[in-house]
Order: sequence, then structure tokens, then C-alpha cells
Amino acid sequence: MRGGWVYILTNRPNGTLYVGVTNDLVRRIFEHREGEIDGFTKRHRLTQLIYFERHDEIVRAIQREKTMKHWPRAWKVGLVLEMNPEWRDLYDEIAS
Repeated sequence: MRGGWVYILTNRPNGTLYVGVTNDLVRRIFEHREGEIDGFTKRHRLTQLIYFERHDEIVRAIQREKTMKHWPRAWKVGLVLEMNPEWRDLYDEIAS
């Protein structure tokens, strides 16, 4: 099985958060940015990639995403701050 990615999107620093999972991070974030995916992320304009982590197996990534979705917001913010204290949009770093 191929690996996967867990990621967090926002619309602004300290804004709304969305936790997602994918097997192709660049493609999936591009889809969010272009508004190709109807639903929560499009409705709230969540286009800024602020956190991601790689997993060797997609099933582990899916489980991690499910776990993180149940975390309090403060825990998710803590993850972001560890990796990305300025809340920069990391898309350009992964897309190049």
C-alpha cells in the first residue's frame, strides 16, 4: 500500500481549522485552493496549508486523521505552532 499525508488547512492565522488526509498532498491542496472540492473547506475558504505529516501507510494516515479530528482545537493549534509558528502557507514549499 502507498503512504499518505495528514494535513491542516486554515483561512487565516488562528482561523478555522480543517484536518484532512490524502495520498497525494500537492494535488489535494491544489484542489482545495482552486475550490474544486465542495463542502466545508470551500464554504469557509480554507486554502492555506499550515501543517502536514507523512505516513508510510495510508491506513495509518487515515487513523491519525480520525484521531486528530476528535482533538480539542488547542491540541491542533499546538501541532501547528511546533511546525509552523508563523502560520505561513506551506503550499509553495511542497509544490516546488
